[in-house]
Amino acid sequence: MDTKVIRRQRIKFGIRRKISGTAQKPRLSVFRSNGDIYVQLIDDDASKTLASASSRDKDIVAQKVPKVEKSKLVGAAIARKATELGLSAVIFDRGGYLYHGRVKAVAEGAREGGLQF
Repeated sequence: MDTKVIRRQRIKFGIRRKISGTAQKPRLSVFRSNGDIYVQLIDDDASKTLASASSRDKDIVAQKVPKVEKSKLVGAAIARKATELGLSAVIFDRGGYLYHGRVKAVAEGAREGGLQF
């Protein structure tokens, strides 16, 4: 396997050892592929995904903007879905990625949408 992937997995497991989402304060998990970005609100106690958003959603795909801007829109979308569920606070899980670029844009979009973390 690629050493970069193994390194990210180790970092990810270290983060997951420390943080865990609940029904009141779910974990906002980020997955970044080369082209797209996906986020989920996860309740680790019940092992359930409460809400999800991605850059492949119809309303986000329709906008022809750079990937960082799309990531910000994804953050705003997950914040909207969280407030519909009555959630205002989450635990941010960067998934082993550096808090930079698209991952940071998701966090900023979610904060602007009203989520606290």
